[in-house]
This record gives sequence, structure tokens and C-alpha cells, in this order.
Amino acid sequence: MDLFVVQVQHRHLYLPSSFLKIRTGKCRPVALSPIILNRRMGRGNGRRMAAATEGGVSIGMSSSSLSMSSSSSGSGSKALATLEQPGGKMVVELVGAFNELTERMKVKELSTSSSHILFKSLKLSIPILQALPLSPDGRSPLSRALSVALVLAELQMDAEVISAGILREVLEASAISIHEVRNRVGSGTAHLLHESIRMKNITSRVDLLDDNTAAALRKFCLTYYDVRAVILDLSLKLDTMRHLDYLPRYKQQLFSLEVMKIHAPLAHAVGTACLSLELEDLSFRYLFPYSYLYVDTWLRSHETESKPLIDVYKEYLLQSLKSDCLLTHMVDDILVKGRYKSRYSTMKKLLKDGRKPEQVNDILGLRVILKPTSGKNMSQVGEKACYRAREIVQSLWREIPNRSKDYIAQPKANGYQSLHMAVDVSDAGQTRPLMEIQIRTTEMHVLAAGGMASHSLYKGGLTDPEEAKRLKAIMVAAAELAAVRLKDLPSPSHKDVKMDQRDRVFLLLDKNGDGKISFEELREVMEDLGAQGEDAQEMMQLLDSNCDGSLSSEEFDLFQKQVEMMRSLEDTDDQYKTMLNEKLQMANSSIPVHSHRKELGGSVAVS
Repeated sequence: MDLFVVQVQHRHLYLPSSFLKIRTGKCRPVALSPIILNRRMGRGNGRRMAAATEGGVSIGMSSSSLSMSSSSSGSGSKALATLEQPGGKMVVELVGAFNELTERMKVKELSTSSSHILFKSLKLSIPILQALPLSPDGRSPLSRALSVALVLAELQMDAEVISAGILREVLEASAISIHEVRNRVGSGTAHLLHESIRMKNITSRVDLLDDNTAAALRKFCLTYYDVRAVILDLSLKLDTMRHLDYLPRYKQQLFSLEVMKIHAPLAHAVGTACLSLELEDLSFRYLFPYSYLYVDTWLRSHETESKPLIDVYKEYLLQSLKSDCLLTHMVDDILVKGRYKSRYSTMKKLLKDGRKPEQVNDILGLRVILKPTSGKNMSQVGEKACYRAREIVQSLWREIPNRSKDYIAQPKANGYQSLHMAVDVSDAGQTRPLMEIQIRTTEMHVLAAGGMASHSLYKGGLTDPEEAKRLKAIMVAAAELAAVRLKDLPSPSHKDVKMDQRDRVFLLLDKNGDGKISFEELREVMEDLGAQGEDAQEMMQLLDSNCDGSLSSEEFDLFQKQVEMMRSLEDTDDQYKTMLNEKLQMANSSIPVHSHRKELGGSVAVS
């Protein structure tokens, strides 16, 4: 790949040749101005990548000798490509955020109505959020809003819930009303925002937050609020917990205590186990920092230097299963999921249950899900595949006697089926915690998830099992109704063609459907974002490589690839920062203990 060497103020930047547009013929040369890509998900301000300056640019290419100067053209400096301008920056943010959200949703085909809801929410919120001051935790309001939206997208929530997550920050700033959201985005999103605002101060209903009142509040939320609004509120709580360090210690403890007693169990009740586990761990960290530190250090001691231990075992087991001819003949697909036991759950096992560390047999956990080959006897074939997978596991590790349970031969009363076993994964004289392995078919997994839903509601605060089943039915019906409302109606002209995220953005901008984005269409979306018409003109000059006054799908796709490239660099930088921070902390594990003691004065008391 050719690289351009761009000199700006005595500094050299190396850019891919596709990043620069050099005009020839009747088109005037355009020098690239600095491009600011706003960062998201609480990662601070965007970084500026300078590609040119008004005073002059020196550009060289590795494969040939090429130079140009903006001063060589009398009007060149006036035609600076202004992605630096507010309009250009907001288009970059709009395109990048939409693409990432739809990618995280992982749906096979996002409906037209869902695409429009997300797009309209982003267009409405981005200019407002960019104009607001920083949040108390130091993040921009846009970063906070997109962070919540990404959590909801990871949970596979529908477009109405995600759009409500985006607009919640705008509503909190009193920059828009529920009525405006209903008119400009849709009634479904407005309803969820109204419900989430009602839930905001739920704890103000009680004077004392003990176990009984916490259970009553959880039951109230499950009974009287839209379950999707509950999940939205839980995502907001998780985002706050992830950025709680700016608060004084006593406020961290009060907020964490509320989350531990109400929101973490509530997240478990509505079936979002991943939210529940993280909320518990974060609350545990702020409420009992010493205990958390010791449990965390013990769990980390079982990890390898290169990658988490659970990932090593997961890859090893998956490869062993796929290489077995008997098993692969019975199944079409093999999935292995891995997880660590949470810090909070580990603490409860060690302290409340009084177990020794070597007696905690589910610190590491793997779940094998087998999809049997299609046929008349799928259930029987699936059962045989499960037993074959168990034999393979037994050949890899030593099975612990009296720890295995066959719920396939003897299902539970609720119909639950699975093979459970615990194995010893210690090797080379190094003691490891026991690993729990569950083996089931895809059908067993779906039934298990359905049964767990009622069980989770029961544990979350509904003490009557029949009431839990009734609420589960209401939750399923609400989700199905939202799915039907957002689904595209069948059309004779519809073609079963897969569409990626970049195609969706192009079609949303190409309103008249002529296969190109005209200047008027580009100007309309930029004006919706609050930009000036001049921004649209200069952006069109930058992206319109063939100078026909419009953007083809290929030209717009190149722009989106450039946006993705810069966002991926930001992601990689954040990953490296996290990894280095963890490794440096592990190198001197005594530092966190001393810092905690100094900050807390040697004692922590939580009633």
C-alpha cells in the first residue's frame, strides 16, 4: 500500500494513499484541513490528525515523486476541505455512531423503520450533546450517551430502546421535551423515555433501604414499568458505576449500596445476567475495597501472562471437539462459551458459605452448546452428541468424582436438561481452581433460558412463583409486540439481499433513491445537524472524487472506511492502554493496597 508522507509544521505523518484526494483536470486542487474525529464511550476528546495547513503543504509518495502546494492555486486556501468545521465533524460522528450501533446489534437484517429511528435519534441528539458542557465525570455528554447506547446494543435491544438511551442525556439537559421526541422520532421512543424518567428516583419512595424495602421496590419496578424501560435504567446505572471515581468516597458507597440492593438483583430478574454480574462486582469494589482487592488478586493469580486462563481452556476444548470425527458427524455446529465467576460471587462462596479456595469448583466455567444435524431423530442424535462430548472432556482433564450430574437422563422438574461436570485443570505442578463444564444441545439451551427467566424473576423479588411466570409472559409479549411493530412489511419489490452498515447509511441519505447522494441531500442532513450550507459544499468537494456534483455509493463507502479506520485506531489505543495499566499494576501489586489505606484512613464501615 502506498503511503503519503505529509509534513505539517516540521512534523511528518504517514497516511494511506486512499486517504488523500488529489484533483486533476477541471477540478481545482483541494488541500486537506485537520480532521477531528470525536471519540466516544467515555474516552475523552477526539484526536486531531493534521493533513495540511493553509500556509502550505508538502506531500511526498513512496512510489513516485509528487508535490503540491496550496499556495500554487490562488483560491486553493479558500477551498480547504472542512471536516474541521462543525458540520463535517458531526457527519463523521453520525456515520461512525450509526455504523457501530447497528454492528453491535448483530441482527441479520435491520428493518427500515429501525434504521430510521436510530438515524433520526442520532441526528437530533448529536448537535445538542456536542454543545453541552462536560459531565461531572469529565466525559462529554455525547460520549456518555453513546456509551449507554452501545451497552443496549450489546444486549440486543431494539431500536426504540437504543434511541431512548441516546436521547436520555438530551432530555436530562432539558434541551428537548417528550412531546418533541414523539413528533420527531416516534411514540415508542417517547414512551420509553417517559418510563425511564419515572424510574429515576425510585429510591425516594422509601426512607430506609433495608432488605424488605429493596425487595418491595424491585417488585414494584417489575410490576408497573415497561421491562424495556427497566433495562434502559439498568444500563444507565451501569454506565454511572463504570465512571464513579470522581465522587467522594461516601457518595460512591451510598450509590453502590443502592445498586447492590436494588439494581443488580433487578438486572438478574429481567434476564440480563451480564449487567447483574458487572453491577455486583463494581458495587463490591466500592463498598469493600480491601476484600475486593484480595479476591481480585487471587483470581488473577490463576491467569497466564499471554491471555486469560478461561480463553486458553475454551480454545483447547473447542479444537478438541471439532477434531473428533464421531462428534462432527452428529452435529452441524459447536459453540463453547467461557466465563469467570464474578468477584462478588467468589467472595460469597468463600466467606458466607465457608468454603476453602480449592472447594470453589465453578471459578472457571465452560458451556458447550451442540447443534445436532437435521433429521427425524434430532433429539436422540443431540443426546448422543452430548454424551460423546462428555467423553472427550474426560479424555482431556480428570473428572472430579461425585461432582457430575446427568440432567439429560433425569431432567429437573421444570424440564431442564444438561450434563454438568467438574474437572481438575491443574498442570505442571501448578494448582488451578476446579472448572465446571455444562454440555447441552441448542434446544436444551433455549428451554433452559426460558426456565431461568421465571427463576430469575423469583430471585429478583417476586416471591410467588405463579406471579413470576405471569410477569415472564408479559415480558415476552412486550418484546414480541415491539419486534412486530418494528418489522418491515413484506413487499413484492423486496429482494433477499444482505446489507452491511455502510449500505444502510447511504440509503438513508439517498432519499430519492436514485443511487447517489446529491448536494441537496447532503446539505439537508447537515442542516438537520445544525451546520451551515458552506460546510456541505466543501464536504462535497472533498468526497466527490469525479467532480460530478454528487456522491456515488463507492465514494461514500470510501469515506466510511476512513471513518472506521480512525475509530479502530482509537479502540486499539484504548485496549493497549488498559492492558499496559493492568500489567504495570500487577508488577507492583502492593501499590493499590497502600493507596486504599491512605485514602480510607485504614477503615471502611458499611451498615
